[in-house]
Amino acid sequence: MEHIFKKGSNPEKPVLLLLHGTGGNEQSLLTLAPMVDAEASILSVRGNVSEHGMPRFFRRLSEGVFDEKDLVFRTNELNRFLDEASAKYEFSRDNIVAIGYSNGANIAASLLYHYDNALNGAILHHPMVPLRGIELPDLSGKEVFIAAGTNDPITPVKEAEELQASLESANASVEVHWENHGHQLTGSEVEAARQWYERKYGQTVE
Repeated sequence: MEHIFKKGSNPEKPVLLLLHGTGGNEQSLLTLAPMVDAEASILSVRGNVSEHGMPRFFRRLSEGVFDEKDLVFRTNELNRFLDEASAKYEFSRDNIVAIGYSNGANIAASLLYHYDNALNGAILHHPMVPLRGIELPDLSGKEVFIAAGTNDPITPVKEAEELQASLESANASVEVHWENHGHQLTGSEVEAARQWYERKYGQTVE
């Protein structure tokens, strides 16, 4: 998978896995990671699916309707890539925290839905429920932050609420931050994510 890896100054910190929204690429969220943790290594990945020339992490049939077969295939593909990247760049495979926006948040949520060891935690900006009707693995010890908009036309309020409930039912620790905005990624939700991350992962504040 096309990607960028930047080694951080503190190898004890989680590796931040950056997963862009539809039409983004591996460059899109690079400025976001240092806002969350300036010391962490960064692994930023481009989705392997193209929708009218716009990169995505999996296909969709229409707005809000996922191609579930492709979603499962691409989730497996991304998980294998993380295995390979951890070996290549010599970072701990069990210390990855995803930061995903929109489509990227959905593939990160799908990793949590399918694997108990793909991610240590996740910051999900404007996610949806990736799949329904499947049994989740035991996510004990996993930390998840969800940022959602009360006026989001793409990911309705009920999506974030259902995602929270399903992750908590699998024993994940979930915190939801609500914005009175739409689908855009706002500075205030990034700051809320930073504060959550600092509590959970002990960021050094200079």
